[in-house]
Parts: sequence; C-alpha cells; structure tokens
Amino acid sequence: MPDLLPPITELVPHQGPMCLLDRVISAEGERLSAEVIVPGDGLFSHDGGVGAWVGIEYMAQAVAAWAGWQARAEGQPPRIGLLLGTRRYRCSVPRFAAGQRLRIDIERGYQADNGLGQFECRIHDGSGELASAQLTVFGPEDPHAFLNGESL
Repeated sequence: MPDLLPPITELVPHQGPMCLLDRVISAEGERLSAEVIVPGDGLFSHDGGVGAWVGIEYMAQAVAAWAGWQARAEGQPPRIGLLLGTRRYRCSVPRFAAGQRLRIDIERGYQADNGLGQFECRIHDGSGELASAQLTVFGPEDPHAFLNGESL
C-alpha cells in the first residue's frame, strides 16, 4: 500500500491565502501532481476566475511541494525556495474559471549540487493541456542566510 500523501500545507512553506494549491495527488521519483479548484474569491480572483498568469505560481508551488516531499523523506521541514525564471510559458486560455479543477504536473529535469534546478511543468483540466512552461528554481542550503546576503 503506498504511503499517504500529507496535506499540501505540510509540504510548502506558503501559508494562509498564499498557499494556492489544494492537495498533492501523486508523488514519485522526479514527478509530482497537484490539484487546485480555482477559487471564486481567492487572493488573485477577479471576475469569476484568475488570470492565466497565475498558472506560473501554481507550477512554482507544485515544485515547492515536490521539494517539501523530498525534504520530508529525509526528516526535514519544507524550505524556502526561489523562482528564478520561466521559459516558454504557453497557455491556451486567458484565464482559469472559478470552480475549474486543474491538475499541475511537474517533473524535475535536473538539479545541481548548489540547489539550482529546472522543472518541466504542465497544467491540465478535464479537456486536456492548458499551459506548459519550464521553471528554473533555486533552493539554497540555508535560505535565511542567503536572503540576508550571508552566503551564496
């Protein structure tokens, strides 16, 4: 029997309204799938949905969930990570509608020893792929020291 996946709030460092994902659906090896039901009254909601640009944050939080899942396997808490950039964000819709169920799939392409990594990301709904991108992220060993300029 597979291990039960913890609540999303135990895998990402985001709190309150900044935790945009609802749950992790699956996680294995280099991959993770998460889900969100687009809120009608969320932080980025406007006129019955959220702009398609929010898809980048959905993807980034799915990457954070994967990193949190990896850390949890080593007995560590989730760490702060940084989204450095996005390549080729393509989205076939201008917005995600309130109530729409989205699945965010991410797969790690590579991760350097210094914490730099790249992930292939996709957003799907029941009709097919809506968005895709390649995210570059950085997870410093000591995020607080890094953010205070004390280390590289």
